[in-house]
Amino acid sequence: MSLKSLDIGCGRFKFPGSIGLDIVPLKGVDVVHDLDKFPYPFSSDAFDYIRLSHVVEHIQSVVQTMEEVHRIAKPAALVEIITPHYTDASSWQDPSHRWHLNSWSFNHFSLKSQTNYYSKARFDVEYAEIKLLKLYKYLGFEFLINLQNRNKRYRFLRKFWEHYLCYLIRGKMMVFRLRVLK
Repeated sequence: MSLKSLDIGCGRFKFPGSIGLDIVPLKGVDVVHDLDKFPYPFSSDAFDYIRLSHVVEHIQSVVQTMEEVHRIAKPAALVEIITPHYTDASSWQDPSHRWHLNSWSFNHFSLKSQTNYYSKARFDVEYAEIKLLKLYKYLGFEFLINLQNRNKRYRFLRKFWEHYLCYLIRGKMMVFRLRVLK
């Protein structure tokens, strides 16, 4: 049985084996649709895997988009989101970026979130990896702030970095792996 996957905002770099969705009719785009217009042209519970690579920072509403992703994803589907960390210059240099996110931005959709009443979409954040600028990666900071992915007791390292050090030891991008809860 093959998994059905969707690459939202795929552009020219569609994830192999997936259906490509984008507003621009580029080579490899299978479905042309404005990502800010809902609903997307897919049935509910259609996909096992949904990827948004360097897309979520461009959309009009993160909450509405995540609700739509939740609708078209199967229960327990994997959602992968790649986006710049708000301290990276790339987050700010592109004038089409509307959002500047941090490593806790998608916790908003967690069952445990104190502000999850703004949306009915629920996701379990299984993994949030921070990529740092190369100098800081080579110095071992990237390893330390991602230790919480191995053991939750190291969560304080990410929290300390994000609250006190991230403007000195800047982030580059983030990779989130979310599990759809229905």
